[in-house]
Amino acid sequence: MCAAMYAGRAMLNAVVLERGLPGGELLNTELIEDYPGFESVLGHELAQKFSDHAVKFGAILKTGVTITTLRKRDDGLFETVADNGDVYLSPTAIITAGGTPVKLGVPGELEYAGKGVSYCAICDGAFFRNHTIAVIGGGDAAAEESDFLTRYADKVYLIHRRDELRASKILQRRVFENPKIEPIWDTVVDEVQADGQGLVTGLKLRNVNTGIVRNLPATGMFVFIGFRPNTGIIEGHVAHDEMGYLVTDGNMQTSIAGLFAAGDVRAQLTRQVTTAVGDATTAAIAAEKYLKGLHDGEREPVIQGTGGYTA
Repeated sequence: MCAAMYAGRAMLNAVVLERGLPGGELLNTELIEDYPGFESVLGHELAQKFSDHAVKFGAILKTGVTITTLRKRDDGLFETVADNGDVYLSPTAIITAGGTPVKLGVPGELEYAGKGVSYCAICDGAFFRNHTIAVIGGGDAAAEESDFLTRYADKVYLIHRRDELRASKILQRRVFENPKIEPIWDTVVDEVQADGQGLVTGLKLRNVNTGIVRNLPATGMFVFIGFRPNTGIIEGHVAHDEMGYLVTDGNMQTSIAGLFAAGDVRAQLTRQVTTAVGDATTAAIAAEKYLKGLHDGEREPVIQGTGGYTA
């Protein structure tokens, strides 16, 4: 939405192709308290404000469009193909497809997302001050976020289906030395439990070796078993890191000239709403300069920090 808003302000014909309702992961977040200017705002409310702002500046929003392929043709145009057969042609494209947290797939998980179930410690940790919570996973993310969440929670259970963590040794040490963290080994979550108001109250756990089932009182569950960037729609090789996130230059341009990336789909230190809109601002302005270079006759414009071009 931010990229489209800036593109619209630059008097470009910006078309937003959206699989669902505008907002992406914002729609899975109940409350946001870390976006500047809003001490507290509902996720869907902020998403609607973003959408309205983009449309105000001329962005064309198409919802219910699932993209299957994004490719750069030999004539230099980008061809974006939807699952219904529609084809969109453009001289440049900004991919903001984000990523998808890997879900546990247990009863109650999706129903209580944003009401006790979370996939982002930085986003939601402050809501669990003085609570007892559970972190699911055994890799670097699970270990690191467990340690981070002890800033707020009184107790953090780290639940892992194996008898040892896969996290790096330094992160494991932080976990084991933190008195607020208690690992629960060889265990999986079978169900997320909640009260009559739809708030998480506990987890049903099962030991994978003994089959013993027990209930764990907890008011929050943070799932860190993986996060997949939605980059599979890009046809052809594009530079990416070992996790599949797109590598860009400082102008948000990928290794494919004219293809820009912003937000969770891009390799970066953190993934927040604030970083996404920052990426998108740069990407849209860079795309406008790239288009100007094409208009001026450059075959593959090179965007300079000063706004100039070189052949």
